Amino acid sequence: MAFGVMTLKNGDRIPLMRSIPFFVVHAACFAAFFLKFHWSYLVVCLALYYVRMFFVTAGYHRYFSHRSFKTSRAFQFIMALVATSSTQKGVLWWAANHRHHHRYSDTDEDLHSPTLRGFLWSHIGWILSDRYNETRVDLIKDFHKYPELRWLNKYHMVPPVALGVLMFLIGGWGMLVWGYCLSTVILWHSSFTINSLSHVFGRQRYQTTDTSKNNALLALVTMGEGWHNNHHHYMASARQGFFWWEVDLTFYVLKILSWFRIVWDLREPPSHVLLGAEASS
Repeated sequence: MAFGVMTLKNGDRIPLMRSIPFFVVHAACFAAFFLKFHWSYLVVCLALYYVRMFFVTAGYHRYFSHRSFKTSRAFQFIMALVATSSTQKGVLWWAANHRHHHRYSDTDEDLHSPTLRGFLWSHIGWILSDRYNETRVDLIKDFHKYPELRWLNKYHMVPPVALGVLMFLIGGWGMLVWGYCLSTVILWHSSFTINSLSHVFGRQRYQTTDTSKNNALLALVTMGEGWHNNHHHYMASARQGFFWWEVDLTFYVLKILSWFRIVWDLREPPSHVLLGAEASS
């Protein structure tokens, strides 16, 4: 291991110094045991978890990665801004890498296949690695043309830092720990389970070329992303819970937004996809 860098067997490198903020945010969560508890802390923690989870799943994933619905340029920026506050790097970086994942899912080219590279790598190792720092512009040219998205992608630490400062100004150390640190750590690991656990545990309704699986528990935690096999079979759909019993909170919110024309043209799985699933079940 070179100074400040952990080199893995496959040659991937994790820069330890640059990873310090990631681990500091985790460590800061333990301060919650030493700070006086207020119910407002918990309310803000959960609110910021679900609000940011929605904008990650609806924005980073279903809109920027897969263009599964349409919206205005203004709301497009709002989605990118709030999702960026989740501290999962930039919008163009995120969406480009996700498109790459679908193109090479569970092959040697996949960035985070748990079946080929292990749980820890697929869960957190790949996002900490310095191998994937650059934004793959060739995979995200459709959104790279917007200067506001390029700025947000370049300065992706501005929204999370601003959120942390805002939490401190509103409620001091307690609100910073609960509102930003704890909420963000829960959000991180809930989101990351889709890269790791959703390719290991669950049921495979469709015979895809990868190991994606549907997992009801992960779908509840991630507002619908756990219907991962559905998604890999028909990734263009804004609705990932294909059937009424498959809870997809992100789609429900998008549907409400469509009533007010904030979003529109929500793409859903065609009948032949649903009928095919029923025939095979």
